[in-house]
Amino acid sequence: MTDLALSDRRLSSLKLDAVIVGTAVEDDALVLLPGADDLDSQRLVDTLARLGATGAAGEVLKVALDEQTPLVIAVGLGSAGDDGFDANDLRKAAGAAIRATTGLSKVATTLAQVGGESSDELVQAVGEGLVLGAYRFDEYRSERPAADDLPASKVTLLVDKARTASTKAALSRAEKIGAAVSLARDFVNTPPNDLYPDSFAKRAKALATAAGVKAEILDERRLTAGGFGGILAVGGGSDRKPRLLRLTYAPTGIKRGTASVALVGKGITFDSGGISLKPGPKMDLMKTDMSGAAAVIATTLLIAALELPIKVIATVPLAENLPSGSAYRPADVITHRGGKRSEILNTDAEGRVVLADAIARACEDNPTYLIETSTLTGAQVVALGDRTAGVMGTDEFRDRVTDAANCVGEAAWAMPLPQDVRDGMKSKTADIANIGAGPGGMLAGGHYLKEFVGEGVEWAHIDIAGPSYNSGGAYGFIAEGATGTPVRTMLHVIEDILAEG
Repeated sequence: MTDLALSDRRLSSLKLDAVIVGTAVEDDALVLLPGADDLDSQRLVDTLARLGATGAAGEVLKVALDEQTPLVIAVGLGSAGDDGFDANDLRKAAGAAIRATTGLSKVATTLAQVGGESSDELVQAVGEGLVLGAYRFDEYRSERPAADDLPASKVTLLVDKARTASTKAALSRAEKIGAAVSLARDFVNTPPNDLYPDSFAKRAKALATAAGVKAEILDERRLTAGGFGGILAVGGGSDRKPRLLRLTYAPTGIKRGTASVALVGKGITFDSGGISLKPGPKMDLMKTDMSGAAAVIATTLLIAALELPIKVIATVPLAENLPSGSAYRPADVITHRGGKRSEILNTDAEGRVVLADAIARACEDNPTYLIETSTLTGAQVVALGDRTAGVMGTDEFRDRVTDAANCVGEAAWAMPLPQDVRDGMKSKTADIANIGAGPGGMLAGGHYLKEFVGEGVEWAHIDIAGPSYNSGGAYGFIAEGATGTPVRTMLHVIEDILAEG
């Protein structure tokens, strides 16, 4: 992970290989943003313009003015809004710029100064962007990449108040958030022959124990005793048996009356579709069907790292959905935790089946709020594309989670739960069918989960089928591969809950 540092020294006093500066579009012209005053600004702008720079968001160009000045990496932020550039603009710009630092060692950036005096919010945003933009997953390459092929291992943020406690805290926070998102990405990028229910649970437990978070793993024997029929059914087709992971963060000194939060994340470590087998093309991407679990585990560890005074319990169902003689079948009826029975019409709608058990168990802890996230439906991608999550739940909390996601730059859109979609999930055999009878597949998934949420619990489901994985090239602070969405959204929501007292 890229290390970050702070300095209030002038750019001209530092011995650097490169400096990252911001550019923008103003009145249809290219302009240099604040912070690079020690450079020959007009010459730099003229040179960039001759190279075709426009200042457009995400544009990155390198310029070597002369041997006495460092290489300039100019990253565009586009046109400023009425209030100037915000944290999301800076986060994306820093992520794009850091990938242009391959082979460089001494790098600094002025990006945190684009608002004039640098603020702690901008320091955090730039820090996050640098760490997440530089992310790579090379664990399974027989030859490690050479230094010349890697982004700068350390970047110094040039800011006015580098020595203040609040600025140092902002940078430390950025590093912790970056580490948590990177952990979620690592889990998702790991191949399924190494990351299966038992190994995933044990890795998470080891990390939790080191962080002072209580961890518990339920094996198939305890799942049977506990009535977790959904998890057992989905995991029954694999030799690698299912697990349920529980992480509890309950620090001392929590104020009386503080809300508690339950986190639930889908952990299908590989999804073939089971008996309702998926098509072969792109089935390799089904190793990512545990993205929700990865995000929930990483978020819980992040809450502990930040020492937030709130109780958070994560309940994570882990299973591998494979076809075999012991796999569950279409037409089976299963009994979930709590006794509700479901008719299975499609074994590829397995996420909601394991999540139902987990949600029922999570609500037994009487949380104030419940956030569940999962790669639940391909219908999410059809409706909202690859980069925008769909959010369902109780209206007020659903909208709160949606606002939080958009605030931190993890795009989301609030979705309804229409009664006609629920009517299409009636079963002639059991209490509910696991798919709907018509269109609205994403909404049917939300309705299924709703059936298992405890009375009085404010809840939200975040469908990240598209946003959890980037199959195209890197952009902004999003690397190719796993994105780590929605770790930062869940953190924002939890801190918002804390703020209301």
